[in-house]
Amino acid sequence: MSSGFSVAGASTVSTHVIVHPTSEAMVFPLDHLRRLMGPHGLFEHARYRRPRLAHGYTTDDNGRALVVASARPEASDILEAALGMVVAGYTPDGWHNRLSASGVWLDQVGSEDAQGRAVWGLGVAAGRRLLDDDAPALEVLNGWHRRPLTAVRAIAYAMLGATAALDGPIPVAGERLILSYRPPPLGKGSWPWPEERLTYDNARIPEAMMTTGIALGDTESTERGLALLEWLVGIEELDDRFAFTPVGGRGPDDPRRPGFDQQPLEAWAMADACRLALSITGDAIWLDRLTMAVEWFWGRNHAACPVFDPADGAGYDGLEAAGVNENAGAESTLAALGAHLALASLTTA
Repeated sequence: MSSGFSVAGASTVSTHVIVHPTSEAMVFPLDHLRRLMGPHGLFEHARYRRPRLAHGYTTDDNGRALVVASARPEASDILEAALGMVVAGYTPDGWHNRLSASGVWLDQVGSEDAQGRAVWGLGVAAGRRLLDDDAPALEVLNGWHRRPLTAVRAIAYAMLGATAALDGPIPVAGERLILSYRPPPLGKGSWPWPEERLTYDNARIPEAMMTTGIALGDTESTERGLALLEWLVGIEELDDRFAFTPVGGRGPDDPRRPGFDQQPLEAWAMADACRLALSITGDAIWLDRLTMAVEWFWGRNHAACPVFDPADGAGYDGLEAAGVNENAGAESTLAALGAHLALASLTTA
């Protein structure tokens, strides 16, 4: 493989019990996700299990909700609510991101990440042919390419949506976006990451490189993405478990030790990327890594503490040295659900 480089506040609770998931537990309840639903979609934040109404809704989270709900046939109500918000937030200049609890948009145009996540969610729903009879959603989907994106993660999210949409009813917009893709320039030597520091949702970048390379028939881009993921695993695996990049990020000179606050979206991204790497290579090492990413939620982490509640599907907002942040917002709950879907999909593929 010609890779070009070598692999090198809330209260907290700690239970210090590692539980290993079983096949029956890989797809767990949507109770808490439904608890976070309001009249306009999925609320962003929670105080413990109660949605924080004052914080309103975001396109970010409702785009991610489309990704998760599209894979759960029993989640049609969640899909419909999230889709309604994402479609309503679209303008020719890009998506709004923040919506108040009363249904008033609070910004003119949201961040590039919000744009990318909206494309991601719509593309996944379209690829699963869940939008075939939804004219407004399809119209938005066909116009998503009109705002150019420059941020590396926003582009990655958009590429994940565009490649997923190729299996849907209107692949033209996805094809157009894919053909505009340029892989991020990689670093050199022992730090090949395309940024000076690892920050957030890191595995989405190599995942997008791989999936776009596959769509374009570009073997070199696919191999570069796979090699970058291999490097990221080497950075984030420690003591036979993942020590994901914490909120403060991680740079080439930082000591290699567990950092906190670790975020659930890192585990979801890693699970999805390893699932894709497994499908590309057939190498069982990627199944081991996929399982390790999912088991991070079950206590295979450096606090030896579960980061979600299988009773209602709530995902906790962060892993701390002494336990977890017990708030269970939309991002974290979707991350827990999404990571498990990556593993569960192996039994239905």
